[in-house]
Amino acid sequence: MFEQYKLPFAYDALEPVIDALTMETHHSKHHATYTKAFNEAAQKAGVENMDVVELLASLDKIADESLRKALRNNGGGFYNHNLYFSVMGPNAGGEPTGVLAQKINETFGSFEAFKEKISGLAVSQFGSGWAWLSVKKDGTLVLSQSANQDNPISLGTDDKPIFCIDVWEHAYYLKFKNLRASYVADFFKVVDWSKVAALYEAATR
Repeated sequence: MFEQYKLPFAYDALEPVIDALTMETHHSKHHATYTKAFNEAAQKAGVENMDVVELLASLDKIADESLRKALRNNGGGFYNHNLYFSVMGPNAGGEPTGVLAQKINETFGSFEAFKEKISGLAVSQFGSGWAWLSVKKDGTLVLSQSANQDNPISLGTDDKPIFCIDVWEHAYYLKFKNLRASYVADFFKVVDWSKVAALYEAATR
């Protein structure tokens, strides 16, 4: 059984950046639906005991096309949102420190340059999708974008995501309407970089 990420903060804790109704709808409706549908598809496919990363990395082994599609879409929605919600928090924002900060500076030139690049990917993603910061096997940081509920894992890379920006309209439309760029800019105010740093350290062990 795949378990939905439980928020360690109240739905209104990220206001005024993310309003309570958006957070509640996003987590208790959208994410809950992805989780339920993912569990149902996994049970039908007989893969409910697999790790989600392993499952998403081996979707081509699912012979039934409809089940493979259901696992890709709902498993991606499950995994993506678990990561998205886990790197957010109240009294957050600012910049990363330590090894992650050093790696970001080495890779992109500065934290501001990194923000500009990943924000550009998030804003320019056509339709629904995501922008990603991931880690390659050698510890290199890499940016990417994906459509729908795809991610670097389901797309067949060996990259390990450690940070993402959700640009599905349900993530921001109640407050920001069509102003995706404003949502992306404000999103950095609720990023808990200590959690992203912990994911980077785990990915490079």
